[in-house]
Amino acid sequence: MRFLCWFALGLVGVTASVCISSSAAARDSAQAMPDTATIARLADTPRWQALLHYNPGATLRGVGESYVDDPNFFLASDGATNAADELAATIQALAKPDSPARCRYPARYKFVATQLGWDTTDALAHCTDYQDWRDRMPIGRLVMVFPAAYLNSPSSMFGHTLLRLDASAKPESAYLSRAINFSAQSTGADGSALYVWRGLVGGYPGRFSVNSYVETIHRYGFIENRDIWEYPLNLDHDALDWLVRHLWELRGVNFDYFFFDENCSFRLLELIHVARPDLPLLAGQRFAELPVHTIRTLVDAGLVSDNHYRPSKIHTLQRYADPLSSSERALTKRLTRNTGLLETPAFQDLRPAARHRVAQVAYQALRVDGRTRQRDKSTAHDSLALLRAIQRNPAPAAAPATPPAPPEKGHATHLISLAGGRIDGASYGEFGFRMTYHDVLDRPQGFPTGAGIQGLDLKLRAYDNGDIELERLGLVNIRSIAPRGTFFKPISWFVDSGLEQTPAGSTRQLGLYLDGGPGLSWRVGDVVPYVFAAARLETVATQEPTFGTGLGANAGALWITPTVQWGLELSQRYFAQGFHRTRAGLSANLPVSRNNALRARCEYESWNAQGQADCQLSFRHFF
Repeated sequence: MRFLCWFALGLVGVTASVCISSSAAARDSAQAMPDTATIARLADTPRWQALLHYNPGATLRGVGESYVDDPNFFLASDGATNAADELAATIQALAKPDSPARCRYPARYKFVATQLGWDTTDALAHCTDYQDWRDRMPIGRLVMVFPAAYLNSPSSMFGHTLLRLDASAKPESAYLSRAINFSAQSTGADGSALYVWRGLVGGYPGRFSVNSYVETIHRYGFIENRDIWEYPLNLDHDALDWLVRHLWELRGVNFDYFFFDENCSFRLLELIHVARPDLPLLAGQRFAELPVHTIRTLVDAGLVSDNHYRPSKIHTLQRYADPLSSSERALTKRLTRNTGLLETPAFQDLRPAARHRVAQVAYQALRVDGRTRQRDKSTAHDSLALLRAIQRNPAPAAAPATPPAPPEKGHATHLISLAGGRIDGASYGEFGFRMTYHDVLDRPQGFPTGAGIQGLDLKLRAYDNGDIELERLGLVNIRSIAPRGTFFKPISWFVDSGLEQTPAGSTRQLGLYLDGGPGLSWRVGDVVPYVFAAARLETVATQEPTFGTGLGANAGALWITPTVQWGLELSQRYFAQGFHRTRAGLSANLPVSRNNALRARCEYESWNAQGQADCQLSFRHFF
């Protein structure tokens, strides 16, 4: 009997052993290397291509290859160019349950496990660093953040984009939010010109970073001086999980940074493409990826259904200051230096509503001033005194500010134009093409008023005598016309460079030029007058002298309305080589739709008092 019991127990043990062995074998079989056809099929899926950042033809560089320029990102020696080999190497590296590769590539593991039926229960439990990092990442929603254009920073002339991970949609959750940024890794020692040049040719590596959103705002202090648009994205929890997993995989990974196409906006779009590879986010070839393009792509893909506008501190100050009289503005300015005036008749004799407005503007002015100086006890004391004055003098609730048109509602980036005109008795037709972006007379909706950035501006003319000439090839033309006010006194400036036809005696000659300088501007109602001091370098091979260096000034005015935009300018240059040049022009722009406009322009230009008048009417189409 005892023998039979031991025999039965032994039989049970053998059976259990066989079952355990069979289960292990089943798991090993499930994680065995798939056949070549399966690997090829999976390697060609949009998700795997997105995880490797393969170029589907979105930009000119390296179509069908990975954008990642860091060999440490790949497991196969040819992983940057062969998605199937990289997948095979990934499957092999992830097969063991305690593999370090699972901790390095959590998004790749999710892809492989999903496609091959691997067990995902506690598959990353041994990845303590990843789990600790993941626990700090809020994944309630993802927001695309668009700080508007900032012309005084070469990297932000077209605006900037970053992503924000929120724990929830509640406003207070922003203090726990994480900012996802992609930026060029410059040393900070390069000047603006060198920074732009190296950015154009891919001279900097670019990397993703994840930081506190509040700290990011403080580190990029310029953002607080810029209007901010926020676009919550329609992504579910699974899509956010893909994005966050892949973000871990990109820690310390280098991409070549290119200012025009492979920049911060394009990389963030790639990251979102990992979350939703089924959407055509990278469809179509682009020569430049501007931040506003990224917003439009997300809107067109159905990922954006709402936006939120946050005016800059300066725009908030201007809105509060607009209703003040000149005497109230003067008192407000004095209050920012001496809050003791709150107890004097100059303030107390005002009506309660006026006291409220004056104290409110003074408080906002202190906040703006606090961007550039250390907050000390005196500033804190003044702020508290002004807040108490605001509270003691309640005023009727002001109507909420009407936000401007969001940037994605502006005209498109590229421009073609057809014009007809006459110059010095000769008729001509003109074809124009501009690569980017906006001039100060273009339809203003969606763009900062007085800010113009033009790149690669080509104009070809065909005259009635059969001659065809290059009229202009502008390389870079930037204008920042920023009106000065009671509390904010920016410096306006401009720079213009390229090839253009200029008068030289009785003829016009094509020559290289560089023109620019600082200036001042003001606001008088809807009109913005401005003046610039200017210096000009030019060279014309067919005239004497061939090289010119001149000094002079520009004076003009802009009258920008929603329906018509007017511009008037007079410029004078006196050259060391003994000649002078005068240019006077009047232009009017009439938008007929979002992307179409008519423009009339008359200009007179002279060289040593020998001049020519040039008038034209053009049709302009943005695309």
